[in-house]
Amino acid sequence: MTRRFSLGLLAAICVGLMSVAALPVAAQQFLGQYTAYIGQQDLYNSNGQRLTEHWQILRQDRANLHRFGISQPGDEWDPWFGNYNARGAMEQMIMQGAADPVARQNIIAGGATVVVQVYGWNGQPSRIDVQVWR
Repeated sequence: MTRRFSLGLLAAICVGLMSVAALPVAAQQFLGQYTAYIGQQDLYNSNGQRLTEHWQILRQDRANLHRFGISQPGDEWDPWFGNYNARGAMEQMIMQGAADPVARQNIIAGGATVVVQVYGWNGQPSRIDVQVWR
């Protein structure tokens, strides 16, 4: 009997652990989104150099809006990327994420509209998804 109890207890513990392992990790919250039009001014950095990566251009778009007051019709304000460090974090999130090659090229070429969806915890961004419309 002791052996059956031990096996039963072991089985119950295993089932319990499996059910805990099957629980999803705390999901990131959708913090919000903004839309931006990638215009010619977004394709160049503050020194006038042409940007060659989509994450650089998306960062410059936010710097243009928040720091330099440059926007195009279709650009929306966002509450997350108003300072230099936040834009740097944004660039890293985009750089580390997956991106469709056609979407990347549309951003690099300019003239695209992007919808940037921001996810995170406690109001702090930790993931960014970018949709591109041409």
